[in-house]
Amino acid sequence: MTSKIWGGRFSAGPAAIMEEINVSVGFDQRLAKQDLNGSRAHCSMLVAQGIVSHEDGDAIQEGLTRIEKEIVAGNFLFKRALEDVHMNIESRLADLIGTPAGRLHTARSRNDQVATDFRMWVRAAIETLDEDIRKVQSALIDKAEAHADTIMPGFTHLQAAQPVTFGHHLLAYVEMFGRDRGRLMDARTRLNECPLGAGAIAGTSFPIDRHLTAEKLGFDRPMANSMDAVSDRDFALEFLAAASILATHMSRLAEEMVNWSSAQFGFIRFTDAFSTGSSMMPQKRNPDAAELVRGKTGRIYGGLLALLTVMKALPLTYSKDMQEDKETVFAAFDTLELCLAATAGMVVDMKPNAEKMRASADADGLITATDLADWLTQTLNIPFRDSHHITGKIVKLAEGKGVGLAALSLADMQMAEPRITQDVFRVLTPEASAASRTSYGGTAPDNVRKQAAEARTRFLTRT
Repeated sequence: MTSKIWGGRFSAGPAAIMEEINVSVGFDQRLAKQDLNGSRAHCSMLVAQGIVSHEDGDAIQEGLTRIEKEIVAGNFLFKRALEDVHMNIESRLADLIGTPAGRLHTARSRNDQVATDFRMWVRAAIETLDEDIRKVQSALIDKAEAHADTIMPGFTHLQAAQPVTFGHHLLAYVEMFGRDRGRLMDARTRLNECPLGAGAIAGTSFPIDRHLTAEKLGFDRPMANSMDAVSDRDFALEFLAAASILATHMSRLAEEMVNWSSAQFGFIRFTDAFSTGSSMMPQKRNPDAAELVRGKTGRIYGGLLALLTVMKALPLTYSKDMQEDKETVFAAFDTLELCLAATAGMVVDMKPNAEKMRASADADGLITATDLADWLTQTLNIPFRDSHHITGKIVKLAEGKGVGLAALSLADMQMAEPRITQDVFRVLTPEASAASRTSYGGTAPDNVRKQAAEARTRFLTRT
């Protein structure tokens, strides 16, 4: 009799419930390529060690090749009753070659098999994302070089702070994405140890060569402890952590794009390719792509928290809870791929409005206050804290008159500091301010051009 607790969906009682909660082939079939490669390497090692005959080994390899062709052609039938991708492939191998198929699983458990396949999948995902991020960086560098001289306000607390160039602003994201690539590749280095041969938990009594298997699969070495090999998911957690920081950086850039494309800012404009209209308001041009990149960040954060929660109380070694590791990683990868493509597209598509940016940089005429304070220190040898205080007085005077600093008279300036000369006015334009920031990493246009060229070499040149 069906339990009412489980509802009307399940007609066969607990057995149906078990199949529904246990089956994973709907999502883990994405590991098919890795599973086939892992089986090929394992089979070769078994033959090399004399554990499986050459004849059976050849039959297994031929069968695996046929299965691969079926999967690539879309003719492979993944069966829910067989639970996961590993058992589906093993069952099909038995259909194709008969008895020799049963020898493939010698000295191997699904525990080490799954862990190996998943590591190989994450390794490939990292390599794909590295190239995707590189494309975003390339688009940003191109745009930065084109706008090395374009003046805009730089913000702190979302308040206009000092003049910067649009190119300099974009290069900040190039650096962020560079660190993302570094984190992902660091994670790749740590995950590149092979669990295969660890067995279910304790290793095996068969005379296997785990170093050979690891080498065939492109790993640096076999994992040193069989219990750790089958139970570790640090590599998935580290991938999701790096993915979350990458998503944060994309979200920050997306937020800037949303702001910049608004009528209130008017700094950039998207074409129809990356904006949408309103069903009610004909004048609207909405930055939906940027908003969705910003919004999808939550999915990736959720995946990290979900897997952390799964792993936080698991005793050694394998528990079925760990089947929950893959969907979060797969989903994060898919989301990142989409968002990176959208981000690269938006960077290429956006059309900066240099005039609007320049006007905003000098909207109240006070953005060069720091330059005034620097001039007082550099020219009159006034300690900076005193210069800051004097400048504050001059800013207050300008605000009272409703003008910018450059519109004050020399007499006005000298009310705060009698030694100020006419020379001060040459530093009070946004262009002069930006040009003066020549320190390493500063916003001076010549700096920006050098920084863009250096970034192109550092991030885009393939070694």
